[in-house]
Amino acid sequence: MAIGSLKEGGMSVTSTSDAFGPRVRALRVAKGLSLSEFARRLYYSKGHVSRIETGAQAPSVEFARKCDHELGAGGELLALVPGRKRRTAGTERADRGDHDDEHDGIWVMTMAPDGGSSFAALGRREVLLGGAALLARLGGEVAPRPSADRAGEHLEHHRRLFDAARGLGQVAPPTTVLPMLVGQAQALRTLACEARGRDALAVAALSARTAEFAGWMAQELGDAAAAAWWTGRAVRVAAEAGNAYTATYALVRQALVTMYQGDAAATIGFAERAQAVPGTPARILGLAAQREAQGHALAGDHDSCMRALDRAACHLAAAAAEESGEPVIGTSHLSDPVAVVTGWCLYDLGKPQEAAAVLDREVARIPASAVRARLRFGVRQALAHAAAGELDVACGLAEAMVAQAATIGSATIIADLRRLAATLRRWHTHPAVRVLDPVFTAAFYRNT
Repeated sequence: MAIGSLKEGGMSVTSTSDAFGPRVRALRVAKGLSLSEFARRLYYSKGHVSRIETGAQAPSVEFARKCDHELGAGGELLALVPGRKRRTAGTERADRGDHDDEHDGIWVMTMAPDGGSSFAALGRREVLLGGAALLARLGGEVAPRPSADRAGEHLEHHRRLFDAARGLGQVAPPTTVLPMLVGQAQALRTLACEARGRDALAVAALSARTAEFAGWMAQELGDAAAAAWWTGRAVRVAAEAGNAYTATYALVRQALVTMYQGDAAATIGFAERAQAVPGTPARILGLAAQREAQGHALAGDHDSCMRALDRAACHLAAAAAEESGEPVIGTSHLSDPVAVVTGWCLYDLGKPQEAAAVLDREVARIPASAVRARLRFGVRQALAHAAAGELDVACGLAEAMVAQAATIGSATIIADLRRLAATLRRWHTHPAVRVLDPVFTAAFYRNT
């Protein structure tokens, strides 16, 4: 797609793919860097860089990030990479607040003999067209509802179940955790019919948190549409109960979805909206600022990224002393979440050596029991070492994680592992890379 005419050295460039190579060369020459020295700094071969500068090969996003950093382009080169991901329809619906209310009435979950399961929300139209017959076949007596005076007692059990589901989510695949959350969401919906006063508000708050976490598990499963549906339900339930904070946190969750889709503008937009809500608690403000920083890193904007990280640190420090009986919002397994996210951002900003140094320190501090968190940031740590040309370190880290990543069933972690495998294959003759390649292949086969 044309982006207008870009004049460089008398040559007219009319497309993003044509513009990238000449602009890199112009900036490189202006800095007095030879092609060989520039390639050495990027940890790419001289031939690879030459092909991109001449337009014979399209650049990857990772290549553009490193060029942005080395040439001080401030995201200009990244913006010229063709084929960057756009927002999905599900994310656009969530952004508009269009959560399809009619699909919130009747839920159907099926379970197969092999342990597989599926979930569907049926709207009025689907029921009229045949859903009612399905529900009749599923049949069964309606379970008695709890009395109002027992709602508070039941709620305590549900809180413990929610905490247990979050803990299980660190060590088990989302296919195991999501059915539990669907069941609990339905049980809380039943409990809400009888709860009164403070109990009713508490049930609504826990219902919203359960839906929000179900959205995260759906995203981990690789189902963006289901993630948007559950996040939309969290917003709706929280708003109906007058709980703006959970609705605000759902914006932070939406920013995470768009971040993994590579959509910098949407990530920043969702995060900024969350920070603009009056009265938002410090912890949510801190988590939103972290997402904003990651969006700026995706866009190659170093200064804005660092400012957002500074805000995140201030907000989370202010929230550290707050005590609440509610479940902790966001991860509770990172001793210094801003430091870990800083390492993540530095990689996206094209600074793999700095990213590796930060992540080496911070990943070691994540508890061994937090398997999902250790994998998420550990794979990013290996990516940083690989991008810095430290192949033996990267392969050593990867070898210890590939088998776990295959069993944890995280679509987002597997996506980063694929990036790691692609990065390492640039050095396909290196002994450690050759040993690891079939291990990657087997892991990806199990997750197709």
